[in-house]
Amino acid sequence: MSQEHDTSPDAAPTEERITLRMQVHTDAPSHGIILREGPKPARPRGRVPRIARLLALAHHFQELLDTGVVRTQMELAELTRLTTARITQIMNLLILAPDIQEEILFMPPVTRGDAPVTEKTLRPVLETLVWSEQRERWAKLRGAGRRGHSGTARSN
Repeated sequence: MSQEHDTSPDAAPTEERITLRMQVHTDAPSHGIILREGPKPARPRGRVPRIARLLALAHHFQELLDTGVVRTQMELAELTRLTTARITQIMNLLILAPDIQEEILFMPPVTRGDAPVTEKTLRPVLETLVWSEQRERWAKLRGAGRRGHSGTARSN
């Protein structure tokens, strides 16, 4: 059983066409545009709470200090054009217990009004360096923020 192929110069090459239908979207990360399969994911509505942005900034500032990009908070203040007092306020967020920091960084976006936790409302938590006390104060703060939003009353 042998197959013969026409290899003469006059023979037209056979061409196969495949049609592929799929939904795609483009993604534009910092290194260029990428074509991705599927529908474009919906962007989360709302904005990142200000306290979460400040905490992320505090971690960034600490990295600059740790890596030697800047040597002091005063240098950092000059670089960022912030006052040294404001740098201190931002950096003080790093004294929070790690689990509280994590909760703050992963707070849901604010869609209406003000964020439930602000820098000012967080000050009582920052007054102590003891993480167990911070957790108690954080729980009270979070409980006070939720009380007005539940919509249901509890009776004993």
